[in-house]
Amino acid sequence: MRNVAHILSRKGSRVTIVTPGTTVLDALKIMADQNIGSVVVMLDDRFLGIMTERDYSRKVILKGKSSTDTTVEEIMSSDFPPVRKNDTVEYCMERLAERNLRYLPVMEADKLAGIISVNDLVKETILEHEETISHLQTYIQS
Repeated sequence: MRNVAHILSRKGSRVTIVTPGTTVLDALKIMADQNIGSVVVMLDDRFLGIMTERDYSRKVILKGKSSTDTTVEEIMSSDFPPVRKNDTVEYCMERLAERNLRYLPVMEADKLAGIISVNDLVKETILEHEETISHLQTYIQS
């Protein structure tokens, strides 16, 4: 059964980090330059939250706030159920579904070890199914 460690070993644990005082506009520029949908908000080595495109649309655009005057700390999401490297893909999918989330922080000894997304979980599930099909084809042909 696949777990978070499989995902991180495939995609890596690199995350794009901003500080709480970063303006939303600057964070959006970083996200656009790197073609990503979120940035991790950290102060020193402490994980504070994640600012996503969804946070921007719901907490800045829809509320008529200014992207240049609003900081990521004001709009970031911070109430995430942390997951560990040994948690299964299914466990993570359940956490995402029950909280209507798209990202989960991976924590090890209270330190951020990476971020996984719903897309990462879907890719991992597809890979697992492809491997099962390949094994079954090999078994049938032998």
